[in-house]
Amino acid sequence: MTKPGDQLLFSTVKRDYRPWLLLLNAAVATTGGLLLPAALAGAVDMALSGTFVLATIVFLLVLAGVEILGDAIGIILAASITARATAWLRRRLTRRLLTLGHPSPFAAGDAVSRVTGDCGNAGSVAVTVISLAVTAVSSVGSVIALALLDWRLAAVFLVSAPLAGYLVRTHMRLTADDVLAYQEVSGEVSARLLDSVSGLRTIAAAGIADRETNRVLEPLPRLAAAGAGMWRTQAKMMWRAGLLLPAVEVAVLTAAGFGVMEGRLSTGDVLAALGYAALGMGIVGQMTQLTVLERTRASAGRIAEVLDTPAPKRPAPKPSNGVIELRHVSVGDALHDVNLMIPAGTFAAIVGSSGAGKSTLAAVLGGLSAVDAGEVVGDDAVGYAFERPALLGATIGRSIGYGTDADEIQVRDAAVAAQVHDVLIRLPQGYETPMADAPLSGGEAQRVGLARAIIRDPEVLVLDDATASLDTVTEAKVDKALTTALPGRTRVVVTHRPATAARADLVVWLEDGRVRGTGTHQELWNDEDYRAVFTGGE
Repeated sequence: MTKPGDQLLFSTVKRDYRPWLLLLNAAVATTGGLLLPAALAGAVDMALSGTFVLATIVFLLVLAGVEILGDAIGIILAASITARATAWLRRRLTRRLLTLGHPSPFAAGDAVSRVTGDCGNAGSVAVTVISLAVTAVSSVGSVIALALLDWRLAAVFLVSAPLAGYLVRTHMRLTADDVLAYQEVSGEVSARLLDSVSGLRTIAAAGIADRETNRVLEPLPRLAAAGAGMWRTQAKMMWRAGLLLPAVEVAVLTAAGFGVMEGRLSTGDVLAALGYAALGMGIVGQMTQLTVLERTRASAGRIAEVLDTPAPKRPAPKPSNGVIELRHVSVGDALHDVNLMIPAGTFAAIVGSSGAGKSTLAAVLGGLSAVDAGEVVGDDAVGYAFERPALLGATIGRSIGYGTDADEIQVRDAAVAAQVHDVLIRLPQGYETPMADAPLSGGEAQRVGLARAIIRDPEVLVLDDATASLDTVTEAKVDKALTTALPGRTRVVVTHRPATAARADLVVWLEDGRVRGTGTHQELWNDEDYRAVFTGGE
């Protein structure tokens, strides 16, 4: 039955020529393997007759060498094919996850599980399918070889074919649901674990480590049930196959014995018949590969789920020379019918109680968030700084210049504007200090993130609580430096501080996802509800 990820697996295989090399190598090795029992039979008959035929010995050795060399080449090709396919899938999946943006419809831990585990599983599809195909060809070839020896041997063997087919079909049907459940629950556990690791300090401070442990491990019974189901199916199939294989071999061997008694077969032919019977039942012995194939298809389905998720509608960047305008914009439950116009060169502050929608509005203004309704007119040259910046890059300097071609002078100028230069030059290797060796405080990390936004020389600078960890004096210095470094630029700041709002040209007051009021801080201060935003109602 076709599954959602099957088309993706097909695309993964056809994009690379190496599977064809693996298939060619497998064909040669399989041919050698099919000829080997007959060659061995000839050698046995030769030995029993007391004669020596060099060609028979050479033929046997050549076939053995072909099979050994083919196996070695196959291992190398299989590793290369799997690695390349996995890398291709990870690139596609990562690119799609980045396109989906933040917030992503997929939890962080689940996304990591798909990028790592699922891509690794799906990347092995070519090797798995070729392995199963070669085994099937070997089985068919073995039946033909038995028929060439004696049609009675092939007839005895074929009696077992319906039972072998039933075992294979039953195994795949019973395994499919358990494999998919196992993959999905694994992703859920990864998501919960990543959330907990990210909040270790909060968990420790709250004294809820045991409760959090229980939350992370809560899906384990479902994971165990899916895993147990897989192993039960595997065990059931293996013992049945374990009984079927010797039964078929005994039946073929018995028929071959009668052939020897009647003079139709030689002693060597009996040995060959036994070898072909084992090769013919190889598909039943590939139960583990069938499980791998189902896991591959389940993983591909999880990857395809991400790739098929439509990208959110994001505001199309339009040159606006720093002017930002929102017309009847709504975003989920965060913003409702927001109308707002921020003139070019304005220093705007977004204020409001917790949960009012400030960060969502900042994300929309910065082009980071999709909108469900309305229109956004903004600028495509936007710099964005976060309250908790993720500092990427090998060194402090590269972190500031991340995603740009900025040179050392530009990096230093941005750090000076963000009031963090004096901190960075005191690090062991200055701007070349590796990020892992840079002991930055929360406020220092925020200023590095701010420098990263400044270095882009944006027309619009959006700061989402990006100075929240700074004291008011340092924040005022940063504000003054920004005015000097980015003169005439539009600045939007999410803030909880009245001093910051007081310095702004325009204050946007949000309440329950709607604009409650706009104006200067002094104009809005007369409203006691506005004052309560900063005083907590006291």
